[in-house]
Amino acid sequence: MSQRHTEVTDQLTPPLDGAPHSHPLADCPLREVLALIGDKWSTQVLVQLGSGPRRFTELERAIEGVSRRMLTLSLRSLERNGLITRTVHPDAPPRVEYATTPLTNGIREPLEALAAWADRNRPAIAAARRAYDTHH
Repeated sequence: MSQRHTEVTDQLTPPLDGAPHSHPLADCPLREVLALIGDKWSTQVLVQLGSGPRRFTELERAIEGVSRRMLTLSLRSLERNGLITRTVHPDAPPRVEYATTPLTNGIREPLEALAAWADRNRPAIAAARRAYDTHH
């Protein structure tokens, strides 16, 4: 892993081990977890992996708008934090699959519920934004 990637990943994922960290989220476990899974792509990755292992290209096709770079960074961050595994199968060419770990099982249901809520309420949120913008 490159030095630059490690720096970016460290910015995205504060430590959960209680080690001193200059990041302002370091003292709040909920904020730390939300920083791990609450970015634009990680939650979508975890929801997609909830139905079983997926290859990179399957995730890329399933997550609208994600770039290859951001998907790669999200997958590496989730793997680094023990939420997913990356398995390389010795086929020709090699096949790589991503899957959730047992650590993810406890958050799967709330994530899927949040994703369903977002899908159901997208029109109401858009309408509220338009109304607010019209009056302000």
